[in-house]
Amino acid sequence: MSDFALKLPVNGLSFGQVSICILNELYKQGLEPCLFPINEDISAYSLEPKFVQWLKDCIKKSSSNHSKENPVFQLWHLNTTALDNPSRRNVMLSFYELDSPTKSEINIANNIDKLAFTCNHSKDIFQEKDVQHTTVIPLGFDSLHFSKLDKQYYDDGRIVFNLCGKLEKRKRHQKVISSWAKRFGGDKRYHLQCSIHNHFLKKEMPALINRMLDGKKYFNIQFLDFMSKNNVYNDYLNSADIILGCSGGEGWGLPEFHSVAIGKHAVITNATGYKEWANEANSVLLEPDSKIDSADGVFFHKGSEFNQGKIFDFNEDAFIESCEKAIKRVESNRVNKEGLKLQKEFTYKRTTNDILDLLYDL
Repeated sequence: MSDFALKLPVNGLSFGQVSICILNELYKQGLEPCLFPINEDISAYSLEPKFVQWLKDCIKKSSSNHSKENPVFQLWHLNTTALDNPSRRNVMLSFYELDSPTKSEINIANNIDKLAFTCNHSKDIFQEKDVQHTTVIPLGFDSLHFSKLDKQYYDDGRIVFNLCGKLEKRKRHQKVISSWAKRFGGDKRYHLQCSIHNHFLKKEMPALINRMLDGKKYFNIQFLDFMSKNNVYNDYLNSADIILGCSGGEGWGLPEFHSVAIGKHAVITNATGYKEWANEANSVLLEPDSKIDSADGVFFHKGSEFNQGKIFDFNEDAFIESCEKAIKRVESNRVNKEGLKLQKEFTYKRTTNDILDLLYDL
């Protein structure tokens, strides 16, 4: 069956991980769509050989089987490449993290037949700009690559915090680390593991880290190298007790979501995409207190055609208070039982079926 096509990133980055999960569901359902990959690198994954062959077959058949009359589903950003489409009819799932869609982003959105976002925050912002053909398709738990491990990482009773995602202003990493250091730095009862490597800032990373720590060294703050394999990343997520998800804007928050879903406690900003899955039962919610400009001169440029607007910010004292609440939850029970429920509540079977419903409606 190849009455629709897919245009997806097939790599180890966040969009690529979502793509692999969707593709795996289609494979399990016995479907055989044409696949137009946006780059192709599956080295981060340990995939079933039959699934890998299915991927290759779907890519190979695209040139001989696809018709522009068949609809295409794409997972991508709202930028100019979104209009470079192998079909006259298209469905798109996208992340949007800011609050002020540009004229170009609105025009691209209006040229998508059926547009879905991963959260209501994004959908509502575009509907306010009269982009009405939008809906929400929640993401799922990636059971292919993430699971709860019954493994002891430290034998001294320390409480471990994790911080994830590439270092950038939007994710508020610098404020999180500097705030955490002021309260917990040098205290052997607590440990912070930062997996925030950014390929685009490789040369600048040492200076940025030095600045956010005010030139000080802390034995209990650790900066980790890039993890290229998902099994290694799963091990990293399992090694902590608390995940810090304090980004000023997220479409979903994949590492934070998966951490909570494997039973880790969390401090999560109560805003944007986080609100789709984080609640008072499974997370300590950090209320944002203001907004700041997203422009950072690296990924978000003032006056650019794309990615304009503001992101949420938080109060430092409120952040510390939230961390202390999360510590009390860990001391009560190291396993976040409410978080584990997310594995059944959010599945890629549902995500994929929602996508198929949009495709078949065209």
